Amino acid sequence: MAAQISSPHLREIPPPQVSFHRTELAPILSLYGRMVAAGEWRDYGISSLREVAVFSIFRRTAENPMYRIEKRPKLRDKQGMFAVIGMDGQVLRRGQDLKTVLRVLERKLIRSVD
Repeated sequence: MAAQISSPHLREIPPPQVSFHRTELAPILSLYGRMVAAGEWRDYGISSLREVAVFSIFRRTAENPMYRIEKRPKLRDKQGMFAVIGMDGQVLRRGQDLKTVLRVLERKLIRSVD
């Protein structure tokens, strides 16, 4: 029978944080760079929390984010792990494939030339 070790010096291991992987950040930062070059976006922030990782996009530094790109692994089998959320909290696109989800933001780059 295995003995359990209990000691006040041992700490509980905190739950792991959700974060974006390098392969997930590449398409996000590529889109971000193109939108900065177009003059649409100016700043971003990344948050890694217990249940969600968030890439927030800002028009100006001191504002609320225009868009949030979220990764929620718990929704992988249901609605899809990735989502793009607008300023008002409305889900603009949700899915399993990050590049497909980001297409909703790429449409903002396409403008008619007068």
